[in-house]
Amino acid sequence: MSIDLGQPRVLSPDEAEREVLLAAPRGYCAGVDRAVITVEKALDLYGSPVYVRKQIVHNKHVVSDLEARGAIFVEELDEVPAGATVVFSAHGVSPEVHRQAEVRSLKTIDATCPLVTKVHHEAKRFAADDYDILLIGHEGHEEVEGTAGEAPEHIQLVQSPADVAGIVVRDPAKVAWLSQTTLSVDETLETVAAIRERFPQLLDPPSDDICYATQNRQLAVKEIAKDADLVIVVGSGNSSNSVRLVEVALEAGAAAAYRVDDASEIVEAWLDGVRTVSVTSGASVPEELVEGVLAFLAERGYPDAKAVHSAEESLIFALPPELRRDLRAASKS
Repeated sequence: MSIDLGQPRVLSPDEAEREVLLAAPRGYCAGVDRAVITVEKALDLYGSPVYVRKQIVHNKHVVSDLEARGAIFVEELDEVPAGATVVFSAHGVSPEVHRQAEVRSLKTIDATCPLVTKVHHEAKRFAADDYDILLIGHEGHEEVEGTAGEAPEHIQLVQSPADVAGIVVRDPAKVAWLSQTTLSVDETLETVAAIRERFPQLLDPPSDDICYATQNRQLAVKEIAKDADLVIVVGSGNSSNSVRLVEVALEAGAAAAYRVDDASEIVEAWLDGVRTVSVTSGASVPEELVEGVLAFLAERGYPDAKAVHSAEESLIFALPPELRRDLRAASKS
């Protein structure tokens, strides 16, 4: 009796109807890529340790990998030895943090995402024109703290439409809004509409504050979620844009949606009776974590993923100027 080992395994009727949809774009955005490379190159150039204020990006795997290479993550600058090198995270910092760094003679490398820096500039401009600024965002998020620090006397936080009734301004004709870059587009527009109803002369920022990558990943998850039995979003719990992707998936029609840091957090019961699984990842997630989820699904009889393209991304941000200067100097020595 001979056995033909070359014959493919016959799929059960249930397996034959299964599919895995993979969002494109997903994962790293230009700002995250720039921030992570900044820490890596700083470690190569200056040696260990290089200090990083807060998590460089909101992903525990990225942070662990950089710690293994010699980065030391701190909450505040008083944990950094005087004169040491410190990198500011992609989420941005307030002018007060820059001042503290100068007092302590710290060598600073500012890895703030240029799109967050843009919001900082908008805050300063509105404040210079004496506007009350309504900052839409989440209390305690590093990006919100950094932006609010640019003009604390002019900025008040608005977390949702429910907050709008309690807003107090000096002049209803001089009110402007800004937003955290990683919010749900739809929820932000809902909050702006509620604000505009109270303040019809509300001034918009000169360009959309929610970053291109956040918007693209939300559009992509809508595409793959509408007919999905299950959506798996790869991303850490403190990643605002990853958490929003779960909410957007459910709003788009997914029967279920969950966030996981990696494949080890997938619950087997989620797959009971599931034929269509859709997978995406937040803007601070390395691609190997997504590959781990796809491998987990393959081991349980799900086919290779089909990429669903909804946007193309080609944006690249230059490294921080202070790091580029030192890299050039090192290359000449």
